[in-house]
Amino acid sequence: MSDTGKPIPVTGDKHVLFAYVLGILGVVGFGATLPATRIALADFTPEFLTFARAAIATAMAAAVLLWYRKPLRHSHNFQIFLAGTFLIFGFPGFMSVAMQTVPAAYGGVVLGFLPLTTAIIARLLTEEKPSGLFWILSISGCVIVTGYILAKAGPDTTSGDWPGYGWLVLAGLTASVGYVIFGKLSRKTAGWEIISRSLVLNMPLTIIGLIWFFDRSFVDPSMPGLSALLYLGSVSMFLAFCAWNAALAMGGIARIGQLQLLQVFVTIALSALLLAEHLDVLTIAAATLITIVIAASRKV
Repeated sequence: MSDTGKPIPVTGDKHVLFAYVLGILGVVGFGATLPATRIALADFTPEFLTFARAAIATAMAAAVLLWYRKPLRHSHNFQIFLAGTFLIFGFPGFMSVAMQTVPAAYGGVVLGFLPLTTAIIARLLTEEKPSGLFWILSISGCVIVTGYILAKAGPDTTSGDWPGYGWLVLAGLTASVGYVIFGKLSRKTAGWEIISRSLVLNMPLTIIGLIWFFDRSFVDPSMPGLSALLYLGSVSMFLAFCAWNAALAMGGIARIGQLQLLQVFVTIALSALLLAEHLDVLTIAAATLITIVIAASRKV
């Protein structure tokens, strides 16, 4: 990254390799979001957690923009603000609510449809045009994910788990739209600058929400809860997005978007490690099938 804030041009194999490295770093950063959210929910409410993590990321973003002396005015401020609203409040807000009833490992598999929905939305909002076979594979992936949700919820559609899975679906859709907008804008403006601007532009909403949902019981959180909150704000909300936006811009939204399948495995591994969650055969099978589908879609 240059001091002017614009992506350093990379060509050929180095271009692709650098895009994938950044993409993987972003996915690894995102991967711990679900288990970290469940840990933080022991000390904070979903509503406060959503705005608190945004406040931490906004402080980092403002510091970076000031360091590079970037003016707040930008020709695409409305799009940046809108995408930021989806990713800063929509995605983590829906996810926090979902994590109250859905195990983090299962949530990670459900969010495996993100690469597919991102590619579809990229087709609608950008010039990227995947082949017909790509869409067949995409539909197959969605069917697998839907089947997994139905199997986990069981025959009783009034199960208490259903609302949680519904919130996860909404979280995935808002994230996909935000990723596409960020990826498109990051082709002309550095990825870190796009996420920084979106955080700062949404700062009034962040402050209002932080004050509105604050409770005195949040003043003395446990060390695990506080650590999880700091991770969500600094890594999930800011650093991972810096890498991810740059990767989408350099490698293509649909192609790099497929890397998010790795988030499923990162989430499952961390959930088992940090939360001692049980991994059943169905979860592993679903993750494997989705991997095959998306791996195949990258070659068409």
